[in-house]
Amino acid sequence: MGIPMIEIAFRSITKRFPPHIVANDRVSFEVEKGTVHALLGENGAGKSTLMNILYGLLQPDGGEIFLRGKPQKISSPKEAIALGIGMVHQHFRLINTHTVCENVILGLRSVPFFFPAKKAQSEVRTLSEKYGLRVDPKTRIWQLSAGEKQKVEILKALYRKAEILILDEPTAVLTPQEVEELFRTLQVMKEEGKTCIFITHKLNEVMAIADRVTVM
Repeated sequence: MGIPMIEIAFRSITKRFPPHIVANDRVSFEVEKGTVHALLGENGAGKSTLMNILYGLLQPDGGEIFLRGKPQKISSPKEAIALGIGMVHQHFRLINTHTVCENVILGLRSVPFFFPAKKAQSEVRTLSEKYGLRVDPKTRIWQLSAGEKQKVEILKALYRKAEILILDEPTAVLTPQEVEELFRTLQVMKEEGKTCIFITHKLNEVMAIADRVTVM
């Protein structure tokens, strides 16, 4: 086996919130490429805060993030997406009256005002089948279960060429069968060399899917 490639390195990341809350106190660890890295810790340990910093939603008060060996200042989710980082939040950010396909492509500069619906639907369907995220591109979001909505969020990230996927407690809304489907999707991503940071409280899930674990 070769030397593992470090995809992400957190170096002394610190984040404070007024008046006296220290959410992250000099956090340092590394995430290897092509792995599922579980992030554990009790509520309030700073897991989501750290991931929101990686995704550009928050700015650190100290420390650095290295992405593929290069220091990065990620000022917004737009910059994170451009760097190949996607994030699926605990509360989905979808437009209920729009279709799956419309939600996946929404906000992309490359999509014209009158976008070719059939072409986009075909691309989304192909992507969903490749990763085992089967959901009808023409279905409206309000018609979907929580598990299906999560699939749409993951498709959004993959459609934007995410190489790093952050999942914030993704199994909280899933049935046992849907958890198994999610793990199969993560396995396909690993085989492609993609990286996942998986926030969870469930040790059985860590044992089932994680390659490495960091406890905060």
